[in-house]
Amino acid sequence: MTELELWSDFNVALAGLVIVAASVNIKEIIQAATLTARLAAAIAALVLALVVSSLGLIRTIDPAWYGAVVIACTLIAGVFQVNATRVIATDPAPEDRARILKSTLGFLPIAAYLAAGAAVLLGHPSGLYLAAAGALIAITAAILVSWIVLVEVLR
Repeated sequence: MTELELWSDFNVALAGLVIVAASVNIKEIIQAATLTARLAAAIAALVLALVVSSLGLIRTIDPAWYGAVVIACTLIAGVFQVNATRVIATDPAPEDRARILKSTLGFLPIAAYLAAGAAVLLGHPSGLYLAAAGALIAITAAILVSWIVLVEVLR
C-alpha cells in the first residue's frame, strides 16, 4: 500500500465529518444562502482533494494528463467558490461581518491546486508538493468553514 493510499480513509472521514456536521443543523443552514454556499464550496474543495489524491494513485497516468485533469477539476470546484463569493458579496444582512475573509478562505485550496496542476503539466517537481499542500489547505479550510457555519447557526 502506498503512502497516498494510507491517507484515503483519512480524507473520506474528514469529508464525512463536514457533511454530518452540516446535516445536524441543516434546517437552519439552508435558511441562510451564505451558509449553504460556503458549505457547498468547502465540500467541493474536499471532493477535489479526494479526486486529485485518487488520480495520483493511478501508476500509469501520464504526468501531463494528471496536471490537466487537476486543473480541470480545480476549475469545477472553483465554480462553487465563485458562487459562494457572489452570494456573500450580495448578502444584505447587516450582521454579515468579515465578507472578504469568508470569501478568500475558500480560494486558498483552489489556488494551490491550480498551481499544482500547472507545475505538473509543465514538468516541475514542485507539482506534487503543491497538490499535497492543496489537500491540507482544503481539509483545514473545510473544517474552519464548517465550524464557523455551525457557530453562526447556533448564535
